[in-house]
Amino acid sequence: MIADTMSLDGRVIYQLDPATFFDADGDGLGDLNGVLRRLDHIRALGADTIWLQPFYVSPYRDGGYDVVDHCDVSARFGTMADFEQLVERCHRLDLRVMVELIVQHTSIDHPWFRAARESADSPYRGYYVWVAEPRDDRVVRGPVFPSVEDSIWAYDDRAGKYYRHAFYRHEPDLNVGHPAVREEISRIIRHWLDRGVDGFRVDAVPYMVRQAALADERDEGYWFLSELCAAAGGAPLMGEVDAPPDEYAKYFGDADRLHAVLDFWTNNLTFLALARGEAEPVVRALRGQPRPPDGCTYVNWLRNHDELDLDRLSQAERDEVMAAFAPREEMRVFGRGIRRRLASMLGDDRRVAMAHAIVESLPGVPIVRYGEEIGMAEDLSLPDRASVRTPMEWDKVDDQKLRSGSLLSRVSQLVHRRRELGALPARRCEALEFDQRSVLGLLHHRDEDAVLMLVNLSDDEVDLRLSYDVEADLLADGNYPPATKDSVRLAGYGYRWLRISGEAR
Repeated sequence: MIADTMSLDGRVIYQLDPATFFDADGDGLGDLNGVLRRLDHIRALGADTIWLQPFYVSPYRDGGYDVVDHCDVSARFGTMADFEQLVERCHRLDLRVMVELIVQHTSIDHPWFRAARESADSPYRGYYVWVAEPRDDRVVRGPVFPSVEDSIWAYDDRAGKYYRHAFYRHEPDLNVGHPAVREEISRIIRHWLDRGVDGFRVDAVPYMVRQAALADERDEGYWFLSELCAAAGGAPLMGEVDAPPDEYAKYFGDADRLHAVLDFWTNNLTFLALARGEAEPVVRALRGQPRPPDGCTYVNWLRNHDELDLDRLSQAERDEVMAAFAPREEMRVFGRGIRRRLASMLGDDRRVAMAHAIVESLPGVPIVRYGEEIGMAEDLSLPDRASVRTPMEWDKVDDQKLRSGSLLSRVSQLVHRRRELGALPARRCEALEFDQRSVLGLLHHRDEDAVLMLVNLSDDEVDLRLSYDVEADLLADGNYPPATKDSVRLAGYGYRWLRISGEAR
């Protein structure tokens, strides 16, 4: 590792899937050497941390999240030596590397599950969750993919029992309440730390917490995250926590559980704001967040590798976002989400850049997912979530590099300036309200100054009056008259970052 402890605050993460990023050997599949060869793009964009999606041994029925060997590299991506070379090169470029920790489930082809189904006396039988007959479950309340799976239970002929699967039937759930399973998880963590990994994105966290609580009700099962944190030995854990915001504090603990929470609540309300062209939903999201403890943070993004899951919205709000961004049934999935990429939903490059400006302005850590910086579209001819998991379009990158004012240049400008500003903690961010309902204003109080980040969510030009004096323009989407306390102009879908003086400090 570069350091014993890596704080995520102040960093910008680039999320990529090695399978679809760049094909270095010409076999039609992306690979680790392809990632290595394109590190210059990530550095030029301005990101300083890479989140690598799964490259583990897997039958690849679920994009590599169906793992057969947690401690080895699939031959489709290269070798362990290739991985270690990639990490070494990243560190030389001052890029940190985060990998997936996928231990809520395995593939049915995993040696543990194969042994578990063979005999009730197998030591691996307890690694999974079995029942004699399907029943309601306290951990998994229903299929995550209801249009694909009609039950969370699947019958296994060899075992003569049903095993639970929150996701697909080819992904049986691990019983993380079992001490031997937790020891295996610790071994997996140590394995990748020994190979230079700087941190982990932890998959499907709420399910594991609830499973842990069945074995030991102490702390409602959150003790499991404390054990995970101890096993990581200071390396940050970034958790997938699709849960109500009033539960977030439990996932942080006293900075001894997750170091970062992927904030689905704010993500959902950001899309409601984009659909309405009004800032209020984002302000509501920030005011509904509990403040994370020192050393912990939130992680923000626009689109990820899954559907745009709108579970955190009310039904009326969800319908509103669907009507705006997924008007046709083929654009929707699982009865709750949208299977489109950002550029297709927003259309105008100015509007797409504005959306990136929102995420870069939020307190916490921003993520740019591969392809979003160049306005890649989805392929709706592909099933379910595969529509947004298409290969990186490098020809579009090359074209935009040559054009000033391209989406790539705008996103890169945002990312570079965001990193220059350093950490913007949630506890020091104030959401302002303006008469102009389309304007989002986030005032970040810092030790020596304050930074006001303004974003106009509508296509109409606006002029604002501020309560503070302006010291300097730090970033803008275009050429504006100098900003003053009495007049700050924003173009339609415009954004400006200002250094504020006086009482704002």
